[in-house]
Amino acid sequence: MILENGVVRTMEPSLPLARSLAIAGEWVAGGVGTHETALASPERVDLGGRCVLPGFTDSHVHFPTWAVAQHEVRLEDTRSLDEALGRVREAVVDARPGRWLLGRGWRSGDWQPQVEPTKERLDEIVGETPVALMARDSHSVWLSSAALARADGDLDAPGGVVETDDRGEPTGVLREESCWHFRDAYIETTDDEYVEAMRSALKLANSRGVTAVHDKDGWLGALRFWQRLESEGALTLRVRQSLPAEKADELADVGIASGFGGPRLELGYLKVFMDGTLGSQTARMLDGSGVEITSREEFAELIRTAARARFPVAVHAIGDRANRDALAAFEETRGDWQPLGLRQRIEHAQLLAPEDVNRFAELGVAASVQFSHAPSDRDLADRLWAGKTDGAYAFRSLWDSGALLANGSDAPIEELDPLAGIRAGVLRTLDERPAWHPEQALTVEQALQATTVNPAWLAGDERRRGKLLPGYRADLVVLDRDPVACPPELLPEMQVVATMLGGVWVHNPPPWH
Repeated sequence: MILENGVVRTMEPSLPLARSLAIAGEWVAGGVGTHETALASPERVDLGGRCVLPGFTDSHVHFPTWAVAQHEVRLEDTRSLDEALGRVREAVVDARPGRWLLGRGWRSGDWQPQVEPTKERLDEIVGETPVALMARDSHSVWLSSAALARADGDLDAPGGVVETDDRGEPTGVLREESCWHFRDAYIETTDDEYVEAMRSALKLANSRGVTAVHDKDGWLGALRFWQRLESEGALTLRVRQSLPAEKADELADVGIASGFGGPRLELGYLKVFMDGTLGSQTARMLDGSGVEITSREEFAELIRTAARARFPVAVHAIGDRANRDALAAFEETRGDWQPLGLRQRIEHAQLLAPEDVNRFAELGVAASVQFSHAPSDRDLADRLWAGKTDGAYAFRSLWDSGALLANGSDAPIEELDPLAGIRAGVLRTLDERPAWHPEQALTVEQALQATTVNPAWLAGDERRRGKLLPGYRADLVVLDRDPVACPPELLPEMQVVATMLGGVWVHNPPPWH
């Protein structure tokens, strides 16, 4: 196949542009200077001036959770408690007796007037229906009394918070480890429900130009869902799967290392949490506030254990103290992991003290960030991190320091939509307001690199993916315009036309009109 009459951005600095792209089977056969006679009877695809890029990677997504969330009560844009309750009231009409009603996306910091949710307000409209509503950051859950009763008082967990009222009774809100313990122990979603939701979610992801994901739902047992889809020939993404850090010893015992798997599904890294989140006010801060889920000492030992199993670590760190402790643990243990070439990563890196910015590049630790979080969180950050936001979502400072940035969505917290993320990274706004901390904006080229080239490097696949060069996999996205040549104010109008994985169109094959 030859794609011609358009703009091909190879993402290779030494040869950035081509007017055509030759594809042979699963692989890119050539670009500039490729003679058409090199391919036998090639199919010719007229790009009509459109732009071709390497396929997008979402470097931080909870894919099965996002897939199921497409069918839950969605509360992301609610501006008051009453508005959130109104959506629950509409949904409970169709709830089956005794079955869970699930939802997600609320963030009390967005509500006016300022108020925290309670089980009593839910009970007024849901009665005996067990209702569980995950917060937008997935670090808190809001439960009805019928839902709380399922646990029969089993709410406490180390590193967790059970909110209580003046009488010492649970309010219905659980945070951090208490939230996750309840979710894992008492909220029932079957494997079939996950897999069926993922089938349609794969199509949606492909329609947004996504050809690869770094999935964070290892704790959920997501690997078995992906394996089912792959065995059926239905897996239209390349998946780098996380596993819980406590699995390190078991993996070492059986000799399974990072990279185990095939070209569409592989084990990648172990996931750890240092702290909570901004939205739940549990981020671990240098002022002593927040929730410590894993201490620096505990994390250092987890890194060593992971290294013995030949796995890198992806560690969630939001607050400035959590990030400092994570960096210190990586520094303390680098004799264990650097000789092995393990590509370590901090997830989110949302608030950094100025003196910690350069440490990512110095240690060779990647910043796995989410460009869309900055404009989404701006109001909360200005209120809860007042006076500190110069170090918040500091993407340009990290880039200029030499750190490797990989962009993701954190879906379902934000939507899995790489173009929206790229816009957020470049414009630092997703609405009509001026850019938030515009000094931290990236160029379009940098945002694209963080969404194509850098995630492939982080996955150890930089010689086969992330660029459109001979010998690389033919994973690509066709856009309706060239984002680099497009005026920044027109970036919100840019659209995905088609997506290819391994030489096969997985979204909207040509011809296009």
